[in-house]
Amino acid sequence: MRSRSIVSFALVALLLSLAFGASAQIEDCGSWTIGVSNSFVGSEWRTQMVADIEQTAELFREAGCEMEVVVESADTDVPGQIQQIQNLLNRGVDAIIVNPGDVSGLNSVLEEAVEEGVVVIAVDQEIGAEGVINVVINQKEWAKISAQWVADKLGGEGRLILIEGFVGHPANEARMEGVAEVLAEYPGIEVVGRETGSWDQATGQQVASDFLASVPDIDAIWTQDGMAMGALTAVNTAELETKPIVSGEARAGYLTMWNETLAANPDFESIGVVNPPGVGASGLRVAMEILLGGTPDESQFAGPFGNSFYVPIPYVIDSEHFADFYAIYKDAPDSFTLDGMITQEQAASYMVDGEPALEVATLLPGWQVLDEEQLAALAELLDSLAAEKEG
Repeated sequence: MRSRSIVSFALVALLLSLAFGASAQIEDCGSWTIGVSNSFVGSEWRTQMVADIEQTAELFREAGCEMEVVVESADTDVPGQIQQIQNLLNRGVDAIIVNPGDVSGLNSVLEEAVEEGVVVIAVDQEIGAEGVINVVINQKEWAKISAQWVADKLGGEGRLILIEGFVGHPANEARMEGVAEVLAEYPGIEVVGRETGSWDQATGQQVASDFLASVPDIDAIWTQDGMAMGALTAVNTAELETKPIVSGEARAGYLTMWNETLAANPDFESIGVVNPPGVGASGLRVAMEILLGGTPDESQFAGPFGNSFYVPIPYVIDSEHFADFYAIYKDAPDSFTLDGMITQEQAASYMVDGEPALEVATLLPGWQVLDEEQLAALAELLDSLAAEKEG
């Protein structure tokens, strides 16, 4: 794990030497207080999300804005998150970036915030509160990518286990809808077990181990963030003649396990679809466009509640590109999630006029754990993937 001073040096090197974006002051950016409400701290993903927000706020300061970020972050339930939001309103925040812990339980307090003139952006998970804008990846499509991969690897037939996140959380519910849509096209795939792994590696491992011990002839395990490492550990340690296919995740620790599994089984394949913690920073960028006078382009709204701006799913790690990503992230902490976030130009594209209110530098994903050489290699790799996609 790198020290804070090294991380800071890497960030400065990124902004100055690699020049990913250009900061420029505007005449009157103003003074802003941004609130962040996070109800789940037992997740490195959420820690990374908050760090991305705070560092992006620093880039706004460098661009000439006065900005204070007030973070309410604790493991809490719906009443506790309502209190977080009330605390932020009492601080007089101009905008709230909220990662909601419930699909509807926060609606009343968030609608109150909107009525008070506060810009409210929900990130990571979609909610339907009136006046709130969701800045999220399409969680259903995110899940469909790996579910389709599993279905293809099974050839449309087999016995499947599903290990999901927190039941009732908006992102998990959207993901499981996506999985169901894919499986509906493959009547030969039978779901023989489904259980929550609570987005936790140890729990995911225990759930997978229990299924492997009690359910015969499992052909595949589909799982998601924070649990794939546990599921793959369970598969690798189980005494099975034929090991099931396992969907993966885009975390540094999983890439390490992927590499170790390849050493024992060169035919091993997996997939990691990036679910970016940087979506919080993307939400901040959209909020600032609105605070600086932008009008959201409602014609671009999508999602189940008709109030979502879908930011891109950054990229997918598959067997073809695994070695490239592993070479970059092999020394990163296991908990680090491969990331992505939008630029200020992309944030402005969700506004009616489509032009950014000011120029703000962009963090390159991986800034927390990668050195200059690794950051440059990552930038080149992502450019190559983007070119492949366009081609």
